[in-house]
Parts: sequence; structure tokens; C-alpha cells
Amino acid sequence: MEIIKEALSAVVDDCRVACPACSETRKKKHEKTLSVTINSDGSKLYFCHHCGESGSLFKPKNDYRKESKVTRIEPRSTVDESAIKNFFSSRGILWSKDIDLPVVSGKRYFNGHGNLDAVGFVYGKKSQPQAIKWRAIDKKVFTQEGAARQFYGIEFIPEDAKELIIVEGECDALALASAGIAAVSCPNGAPQMVSDRKFSPEDDNKFSYIWEARELIERCDKIILATDNDKAGQALAEEIARRIGRAKCWAIKYPEGCKDANDIIQKAGIDALRDVVEKSQPLPLKGVYSAKSYLQDVQDIFSKGVGKGESTGISTVDDLFTVAEGQLSVVTGVPSCGKSEFVDQLMVNLAQNSSWKFAVASFENPPHFHIAKLSEKITGKTFFEGEGSRMSTAELNAASDFIDKHFVFLDSRDGAVSTIDSIIDRAKQAVMRLGIRGLVIDPYNYIEKNIESDESQSISAMLTKVTAFAKAHGVHVWFVAHPAKMYPREDGSMPIPTGMSISGSASWFAKADLGITVHRGAGNEVEVHCWKSRFKWIGKQGAVPLNYDKLTGRYTDFVDMFSNVKKPESFNPSHWTDIEDIDSWNDK
Repeated sequence: MEIIKEALSAVVDDCRVACPACSETRKKKHEKTLSVTINSDGSKLYFCHHCGESGSLFKPKNDYRKESKVTRIEPRSTVDESAIKNFFSSRGILWSKDIDLPVVSGKRYFNGHGNLDAVGFVYGKKSQPQAIKWRAIDKKVFTQEGAARQFYGIEFIPEDAKELIIVEGECDALALASAGIAAVSCPNGAPQMVSDRKFSPEDDNKFSYIWEARELIERCDKIILATDNDKAGQALAEEIARRIGRAKCWAIKYPEGCKDANDIIQKAGIDALRDVVEKSQPLPLKGVYSAKSYLQDVQDIFSKGVGKGESTGISTVDDLFTVAEGQLSVVTGVPSCGKSEFVDQLMVNLAQNSSWKFAVASFENPPHFHIAKLSEKITGKTFFEGEGSRMSTAELNAASDFIDKHFVFLDSRDGAVSTIDSIIDRAKQAVMRLGIRGLVIDPYNYIEKNIESDESQSISAMLTKVTAFAKAHGVHVWFVAHPAKMYPREDGSMPIPTGMSISGSASWFAKADLGITVHRGAGNEVEVHCWKSRFKWIGKQGAVPLNYDKLTGRYTDFVDMFSNVKKPESFNPSHWTDIEDIDSWNDK
């Protein structure tokens, strides 16, 4: 990168500096994460321990890679052999000068500490090392000569090996060697998190050692990832698995209190280390799970039952359906039938009775008007002057405080048209930051469509994203959608729409977990119909009447003059729509 070349042009000695490539994007902008090494020919090698940016100055990267195995390093074993032996024996590692381990010794200069007795881990052959990573014997300080671009210890892997163990540190590889198990170590440590960037062998600098070993990796049937038992170590394992392919990757399970292979041999002994390797298990395939992984869930259902979802706060509606996390409810109804008001009522009830929090993307009601409507349902009084009892300022303030604790609004104040991706992204943030359990999208037709696909495909893709979000985060999503234009029957009554009546796609019916229609008749009577329930323990097909208060927008159980809940008219789904040929309708 030109910005790095410019920043390092004046560097004249080995050092660490802030990385120009990533510093501005990080909280600790001045942290020195970029290591710079000056070679004897004046070329400068650099590597960022945060973003992984690496390369050379004054020489092209490709030229450097070709020459990286030509050494200018001449290690001298000048330290007392007993000091080296004690260094390794304290870590449970067997060491002998007669064993050709990739280890040397010597006095090396460590920045800020002077010349110290050190152990050198050799990358490549001792006679012609590619790089040497030095560690002081009596202090935990490090320095390095050359650029390591291959696995540590790879030259000791047998040519006919069908199994390869990859560890994070050199001492871990030597610990396994002490147990008679050949292993290799990564040369440049672990990342802090798994990157989502795409990579290619030609431009994957931080993990170039994997591509250098591709012939060995392809030959092996089993790759055991024994990286450190911490967040960074797991991130490293995932990055390696991304490049190798998870299908041939296995992982070890560390004993309690052990961080790495060297820890195991120190705390539990060589036999324990061998046992851990023998008991390694296949790395789980993403999106592929065994039946056994669900056994506890099955047993819980068997012993406790499934149970219904959360109460809607309306007893007769609870007999029809309840509200479960991770599901999609599609709500429809003819214009001005009260479907948005019904969803608002459910949210208020769930907030009051079960402390649920919600994110609301309501395009027809600006947030301040929506808050006014919610306050009417909370207080049971009108917001504006007119008919009925108007809420007091104190009641409004109390209702506003309640709404502030339980509701956030996904509002595009800049006037930008919302996409389903932007809504889901903001909802994810609300889940992480605020712990929302419900999301309302009202209505569908305000969401920007994908112009590259037809409406039916666009709706299907949109609902797939919504259901995936709901399941992944345990959020119940209410999606309000208008039906296609409907015409009165001969008697003047309006047909009752269902999921198959919604404009654009049959996916509204197919992908809904709960399908709900709000249908208003004469007076204050409203019928709520459930035309689909994917899970019988959550809901059932049917209909219930409710009372609707036009002044406050409140929904309550319908009770007749004899205090008996009114029975709905005979339930006949075929009467809910005038569309008889579903297939032909799908083509519209």
C-alpha cells in the first residue's frame, strides 16, 4: 500500500509503529501494531499484527517471496547447553543436542533489554534457515530474524503422512514432538477475530504458510487443529479451516485448566497429551448437525412438553394463538380494518405483562404519532381533545416513560428509502444493544424492491431473510401486508382476505409461521382470523370476535349482554377469498 510505503520511508532501524492501513478505523489509533524489519540489503519488511497487512519496501513482494528461503542468518550455539535443557525441561519438553530439533541457541539483542541468552526456533533447515524467532531464556521477550513464511517444523513431517497436527506456538509443536507426535506451528500467531473478507492464494499474506504447504495438506486425510484454547486460538482455527475446508478438519478438547499442548504436558503429562490427540473430534460442519446434538432439546420436549408462546393479553385470542420467539407473523386485512392497531395492542400487552422490548419500522405512522397511539392503549384515554376522556399530562409522561423503556423506532430521518437489509441490520443492533424480542414492519409496500427480480421472487427472498433473522435472534416478527384489491360480494359484504390474498406472491402464505387477518364489521365488532399456524402448540385455524374502541384503539374480549363470549360464525376458510385457482394467481 502506498500509504504504508510513504509512512515507512524514513524508518532506519527495526521498530514498531502505528499501522497506517488500519489505525484510523480502530479505537486505539496510536497503538504500535506494525513491525518493521531492516534487512542488510536495505529492504524493509513489515507486518501488522492487527490487520495482517504485510510486504516489503524497495523490493517487489514476489521477488521477496522467491528469495525468502535464501538465508542471511547464521545462528551460533553459544549458550550453555544446560540452560537450554532447563528451559525446555521446565515446560515438560524433552531436549537433547543429539536430536535434530529445529532449535538453536545464542546471545541476541532484545530491544530495551540488551543482549540476552536466548532460544531460537528455526523456520526451515538449520543449515539454511528461512527465519529464526528468538525468545530470551530468563525473560518473556522476543525478537525475530527473517520472515517466516512456512509452518514451523514442517520439514519433520514424514513424506507419507496422512495426518497433520497444527498448533499455535513453537513450544506446543515441541511438546507434541516429545510425545512422539509430529506437529507444525503457525509462524505469526493468532488473529483476534475471524475475518469476513474474501481471500485468494495470491493475496493472502498473513496465511501464506498454508498455501506454501498445500501439497502436504492435500495429501493428508485428517488435519487436527490444536490451536490455543482461547478466543484468539479459536479464531485462528476458523481461519485455517476456511482455507483448508472444514470437512477434513478435526479439533482437540482441552482438559480443564489447560490452554495449549504445552500446558497439557506440564500439568497432566505426555500420556494425557497423546490421549487428547487420539480423542480429537471432527470440526462441526457449519449448518450440518447430527441428531445427537438435538437430544437435550428432544428430552426437554418429552418431559416438559412444548408449551404455548407468550400470552397476547387477550384471553379469547390466546385460545386461537399465542406469541412465540423466533417466528414470523404475517398480518393482513382490507384497508382501515385495524390491523396496525391490533399489532400495537399485542406489543403493549406483551410489554406490560412479559416485559418485552420492540423495534418498530412503521412507515405510515411517524414515530411521534405512533407514540401517541401507543399511549392511548396504555392509558385507555384519548391523546387529542374531542370525544371521550383525554389523558392528563402526568398520564402522558408516565406512558411516554414506559414506551421509552420498551420501544425503539427504526426511522429513516434522512429520507432514504428503507430496504429489508437496512431494517434487519438495525434490528440486529437493537437485539445486541437493547435486547428486543419483537420487530414490527408495517407495511410491506414501503420497502424498496429489488428491481433485478420480479415481485414474487423479491418477496420470497425478503421473507427468507426475515425468517432467518427471527430464528437466529429469537425475535418475533410481525409483518403487515395489504391484500390485493378485493371486491364486495353480491350481498355487499367484503371477502375476508388470507395469506393467499396478499399482493405479489404466494410466499406470504408459505413462509408465515402465523397467518392473521383483522376484519372489521359493523359497529365496534372486529374479527381476528388465524388462517395458518405452522405449529399446533402455538395456534390453530379459527376466528374470534373482539371489541374495538375507536377512540383509544384498544382491543378487548367481546362479551355479550349475558356475559358470554360470543361464538364466531361458522369457520370456513374457503369463504375467505374469492381466489379459487391458486396456481393461476401465483402467476399474476
